[in-house]
Amino acid sequence: MKSKEIYALDLTKQAPRSPRVRLGGYAILARCLDKGRALIVGKNGEYNYDCPHDQHAFNFAGIKGDALKKQLALGKSDSEILEWIAKTSTTKPQPWQIAQWSAYVEQRTPGDAETQEYFTQLLAKFSKTREDIHTWFELLDLDDYVTFGGQA
Repeated sequence: MKSKEIYALDLTKQAPRSPRVRLGGYAILARCLDKGRALIVGKNGEYNYDCPHDQHAFNFAGIKGDALKKQLALGKSDSEILEWIAKTSTTKPQPWQIAQWSAYVEQRTPGDAETQEYFTQLLAKFSKTREDIHTWFELLDLDDYVTFGGQA
């Protein structure tokens, strides 16, 4: 397949899509694509592609981060990536499974004391007073907001 121009957000100037944004029903996938494209063009800033959150999504979708990155490097659109996932997935999740997984991951909280301590330390970097941040997605959204000038 011939490569196309890669449309990538400049993540040094703006945040990727929220992890809540659904693409093909998958939570966090759109954010993964934004971070992957930005990495390819050298504009990922502080954002890390294939981080543990991304890997959680990749494992569920039945794909590998490196393989997805190769597809992104070809300039594939979001819809073309969804087609590629459907074709190459090792897990072949059904739409109802994707919906359940996305609902679960959107509400996911730290699972043990060590992870809770890490979460609390991250939250403290953005706010010492916010008591409404409990899920990983809430923390990611707050991080994006504060990083680009918002006040916690």
